[in-house]
Amino acid sequence: MSKRYAFLVHTDRCIGCNACEIACKNFYQQEASVHWRKVYYMQEKDLPQPCRVSVSLACNHCDAPSCMKACPTSAYTKRDDGIVMHDQDRCIGCKLCMMACPYRVPCFDKTLGKVSKCEMCAERLDNEEAPICVKSCPVEALEIIDLSAPKMQRTATRCRGFRRPI
Repeated sequence: MSKRYAFLVHTDRCIGCNACEIACKNFYQQEASVHWRKVYYMQEKDLPQPCRVSVSLACNHCDAPSCMKACPTSAYTKRDDGIVMHDQDRCIGCKLCMMACPYRVPCFDKTLGKVSKCEMCAERLDNEEAPICVKSCPVEALEIIDLSAPKMQRTATRCRGFRRPI
């Protein structure tokens, strides 16, 4: 069975330092309004006890991506390893994918007049390197997991929020 990649975020480790977000922006030289990875801060009023919780989120690389279904130019494709790719050359900047994504992941790049999104540093993974956000996290709150690994198949079927492995 081939690998099926997913991000795993350890919310108990994330300190909200934004290193992952900044590393991604710097590595890909993104325009100011483009954020492929975002750090969110949970409000204390929404938590059962006073504490500070932050979580780093990017594209979920969904099993059935709404962005891909909504795109009129087929700019989105899904690799065998589960990574959802976006082809800038096919994108016409219509923003339909942005409206379709329930997680508000695709970003409009005003400079290019096109949409872009996290591709899990696919070129780095192909070279057996960690995505830049994972590599930059000083507390190892982010990691890439293989959902096709037997251990992860058992875990993913029990944890809410994980996509079902094939």
